[in-house]
Amino acid sequence: MIRFGRQDRQDREDRALQKSLKGVTSVKGVKNVSLGANPLLTSRTPVWRSRLLVGGLALGFAIMAGRAAYVQIFGNDFFLRQGEVRFARTLEMPANRGRILDRNGLILASSVPAESIWAFPEEVDQEEDAAKLQKMAKLLGMPLKDIQKRLDIDNKNFVYIKRQVDESIAKQIAELHIKGIYQRKEYRRQYPEGEAVAHIVGFTDVEDKGQEGMERTFNAQLAGKPGSRRVIKDRLGRVIEGVGEQVPPMDGQDIHLTIDSKVQYFAWQKLRDAVQAYKAKGGSVVVLDVQTGEVLALANYPSYDPNNRKNLSGEQLRNRALTDIYEPGSTMKPVTVALALQQGKVNPGTLIATGNGRMQIGTANIGDTHAYGTLTVDGVVQKSSNVGTVKISQRLTGEDMWENFSNIGLGQKPDLPFPGMAAGRLRPYKSWREVEKATMSYGYGLSASLFQLARAYSVFARDGVMMPVTLVRDGVVDSTGKFKPLEKSEGKRVYSPKVAKQVLHMLHIVTLPGGTAQQAQTVGYSVGGKTGTARKQEGRGYSAQKYRASFVGVSPIESPRIVVGVMIDEPRGSIYGGVVAAPVFSEVVQQTLRILGVQPDMSVQPGVITDAPQESL
Repeated sequence: MIRFGRQDRQDREDRALQKSLKGVTSVKGVKNVSLGANPLLTSRTPVWRSRLLVGGLALGFAIMAGRAAYVQIFGNDFFLRQGEVRFARTLEMPANRGRILDRNGLILASSVPAESIWAFPEEVDQEEDAAKLQKMAKLLGMPLKDIQKRLDIDNKNFVYIKRQVDESIAKQIAELHIKGIYQRKEYRRQYPEGEAVAHIVGFTDVEDKGQEGMERTFNAQLAGKPGSRRVIKDRLGRVIEGVGEQVPPMDGQDIHLTIDSKVQYFAWQKLRDAVQAYKAKGGSVVVLDVQTGEVLALANYPSYDPNNRKNLSGEQLRNRALTDIYEPGSTMKPVTVALALQQGKVNPGTLIATGNGRMQIGTANIGDTHAYGTLTVDGVVQKSSNVGTVKISQRLTGEDMWENFSNIGLGQKPDLPFPGMAAGRLRPYKSWREVEKATMSYGYGLSASLFQLARAYSVFARDGVMMPVTLVRDGVVDSTGKFKPLEKSEGKRVYSPKVAKQVLHMLHIVTLPGGTAQQAQTVGYSVGGKTGTARKQEGRGYSAQKYRASFVGVSPIESPRIVVGVMIDEPRGSIYGGVVAAPVFSEVVQQTLRILGVQPDMSVQPGVITDAPQESL
């Protein structure tokens, strides 16, 4: 029935076509040709053609539906990842690095907003924007060829032009509207106190990671945790929309140091003047508060500006007070005498025969700068007699001396949160020869940093107790403002209070007429200390021309508040600690005690300075 119906419909269509063409006898000049006789017009369309067409369309729709199902359902995770790779970005939200403050809250290091200039090299048209690029190079203080070199890097879709640019400069660059040049907000570290505190605070790199000093030691606490947010970007790097939750940054903790920036600057200034005046290689000053164990100053010269670190050398970066060790020379004599007093081998009035200032141990000759004859133990320290000190040490055992040196911190790294500190050198007593035991009694054959020596002298200022020291005040404050105290340990008793007082008296008379350090006297305050002038080692021997001049002392004598150590490396003209280092000590003590509010304990004018004997080398 269907077949006959189709045939009838075809016949009707043919008759209608013939009727419509009736009378038409030619096409394009061809006469007497009947269109109705054309086999193409009279032939029937095969059924398979329509079926093929319909089947092809159906197959196409089926493929599209399958592809859509694969993309939307089965392969959804893969295509989401690919989309994220191409357009989704996680933007880091930098945390504000914590500040470093002095004991009074003065800022020593802080972070300020800065912009980093970066580019998509493939988007920058260097020919079209040549004039704008030249202006940008001038604003950044960079040669144009350096910028062009960065933009010419192959296969790079991101490159920094310059990091941590001032906001005012960044704004001018943005106004140039250079296609392909973008900006990113960062933080830049600033150090208001500059060279004076550089060796303590240190500095960070362009990634804001601590590289030296306290910036390095407390990097984890200062850095905080950066935040993040997920965004969709177009091909030009513009943010289209944010996706997901935003993680806010957690700012770093503030670190409060025990350093007093006023004391630090004054100590650094006076040290600088002395180093320049004596054309020395360098020097250091250490100031300790003996009541609290806090470090008030760690000054070094030469220094550097942490805000501008071009052409830095390793020598400039060293915190000499903590990292440089040397043979302390005569500054060790009070330590030897204190042990002998503690063991009852001598008392301050015991007579020591130094003869003509010469003695021999084995093949070694030990001598004084003057022939003092017979001296009391007080006089041995006041005149800085090598011979007298050796004769006192002969009443002691090597084991006792080694233990005494260890008890005051020699041969051990100071317990401070600071990188690169030196432990010094103190060999086991069993390896000492007789001559080495003798030379160690007056500071040769062992080595220590200036900080170790200053801390050792604090035992005399603390009634014989070796105090713990700290560079961080009390504790740290976290990002929530919560204070976390630091653990503190009790000091260790090394000498009796009586012995500590006796040694303090000896240190005091060193600065009085007849002593080797009369220039250490300070206006308004009593002082005491010991000079040291030590030859520098060269190879297996000692230099005849290179010395280290030092002075370590305490003030005020009756109620000690501070210990100050001064070391000048390779002074020229004068080499003695009583001449080179003692005046720096005097000025630093006077200024520090005034800043701390300590009342003067003596007449305003210091004693008359007479011809002072020089300490023995």
